[in-house]
Amino acid sequence: MDTHETASTARVVLVTGAGTGIGRATARAFARQGATVVGVGRRPGPLRETAAEAPAAIHPYPADITAEGAPEELVRDVLAAHGRLDVLVNNAGIAGGGPLGTLDRTVIGPLLETNLIAPVLLTQAAVPALTASRGVVVNVTTTIGQRGWPASSVYPATKSALETLTRCWAVELAPAGIRVVAVAPGAVETPIADHMGLTPEQRRRTRAWQVAHTPLGRIGRPEEVAWAVTALAAPEAAYLTGTVLPVDGGALVA
Repeated sequence: MDTHETASTARVVLVTGAGTGIGRATARAFARQGATVVGVGRRPGPLRETAAEAPAAIHPYPADITAEGAPEELVRDVLAAHGRLDVLVNNAGIAGGGPLGTLDRTVIGPLLETNLIAPVLLTQAAVPALTASRGVVVNVTTTIGQRGWPASSVYPATKSALETLTRCWAVELAPAGIRVVAVAPGAVETPIADHMGLTPEQRRRTRAWQVAHTPLGRIGRPEEVAWAVTALAAPEAAYLTGTVLPVDGGALVA
């Protein structure tokens, strides 16, 4: 393990959606830097797989962050177990939706609860601890939210809202010494597409379209996004706040 931080100075990092994809890669990246990581997710099995790489550093915390009172309980438990909180990574998210004419509250509600309301309430609960540590909030959004995306408008809308919150919180929390930044991935190889109800052929066409519209000509890897998250959260980035960093192979500027 990389021992960037000693046991007495190790940062405590809370990562939501840590069971798979970007969240798993982020939890492991922080652990390799010597941080103590609390990995949150709904399913215990994937969380255990995430922690298997660094079981002494990554602590699985199965929870549904959309449940009533869950954000406050989560922060209390982190402080009780580890004494501090230095970095909050709001990564958990779900995709889905559909074109206008197919949407109802059963579709829209879970997207708003997971992608927007939960990060708001979790960040709010974490502010006192992050004030004490002069910590960092990293929101994981998407570059899709900065472009038109027909037939799936609600998902990117929730992520665009999270980017707006990033900028607002950066100004609001700066007097408390808290930095707020965001990473906006493009097309990345994660399991999130598995839950969108696409057929194999639809997924193949979607991937082909994404590659064709990405100047670097490939799909990204979760580890590449995790690098950006850890870099923005690093002490060396202390003069950076309110920034939304695209990690998308150039898709946003193409």
